[in-house]
Amino acid sequence: MPQFLIQGSYTSAAWAAQVTNPQNRIDVVRPAFEALGGSLDHAWLTFGDYDIVGIATFPNNVSATAVSIAVAAGGSIKQKTTPLLSMEETLEATKKADQVTYTPPNS
Repeated sequence: MPQFLIQGSYTSAAWAAQVTNPQNRIDVVRPAFEALGGSLDHAWLTFGDYDIVGIATFPNNVSATAVSIAVAAGGSIKQKTTPLLSMEETLEATKKADQVTYTPPNS
């Protein structure tokens, strides 16, 4: 199944809510992933541009996108979902690229 990199940044209001009522948000959001046949495989809190980073597995891009939209619609986190390709998929794409005819704009 396809895997995805999930990156999120909490709003200041979301952090304030966590300070007032600390909770493991991973446990809270995990059922949303599972409801669409996915899983939140790993997650970490981080420093820097993103507060949380995770690896998720979904049966397809549509399910991953649906969870991404639902989480973003909540308004407490700005998030980014990036599809991850295995090395085998990358090699397959590289081989297919040789079959593509493309003319760059400057040609």
